[in-house]
Amino acid sequence: MKKLIFATGNENKVKEIKMIMADMDYEIISLKEAGIDVDIEEDGMTFEENAIIKATAISKLTGELVLADDSGLEVDYLNKQPGIYSARYGGVDTSYAIKNQIIIDRLEGVAEEQRTARFVCAIAAVFPDGRVLTRTAAMEGRIDYEQKGENGFGYDPIFYLPEFGCTSAQLSPEHKNAISHRGKALRMMREALLEEDRNALNAENNTPVPVENEIEAGENEGETV
Repeated sequence: MKKLIFATGNENKVKEIKMIMADMDYEIISLKEAGIDVDIEEDGMTFEENAIIKATAISKLTGELVLADDSGLEVDYLNKQPGIYSARYGGVDTSYAIKNQIIIDRLEGVAEEQRTARFVCAIAAVFPDGRVLTRTAAMEGRIDYEQKGENGFGYDPIFYLPEFGCTSAQLSPEHKNAISHRGKALRMMREALLEEDRNALNAENNTPVPVENEIEAGENEGETV
């Protein structure tokens, strides 16, 4: 079984990836489980850049295949804030209950059709040889008028999904994984990793026989028992 490190300290994210990639031939471990405690400066300008920065740093440190994600909330009325600064919005140590209320307050009086928003997730895979794969997905919705739901985490309690009539924090974990931005991106990455495995197997099966082995095989074909 191959090792895959998911570069996050967020145990909720680790649970999600383990659920989605459970049938793959990978031992998925978190940074904590790998005994890694490092601060990585995420100074990219996009979700994808930040995901690559994290995955590259941990892969160089460990020599392992590493996945990392960067995700956040884009609120159209707020010019797509908080965006890549979602985790630091309102202060690094500010609770999400407060962050969520800040957004609700900033949208006070804003009509429903102008409360459109989306969760975005970029996943990066960095291989020991330095190769990089990325996949990005989104989940569309709008900002609710109050916080609702006990499931999920982060901005889930204010992210309303009109087609389901509830916030993403009111969905079961299984339902959320099926439709969420991270669930979509992880499934896309899952397919990309499976394709990598298939290509590696095909390359191994199609490896040319060394010349000396071809000569030996030819000589043996002429022998009789």
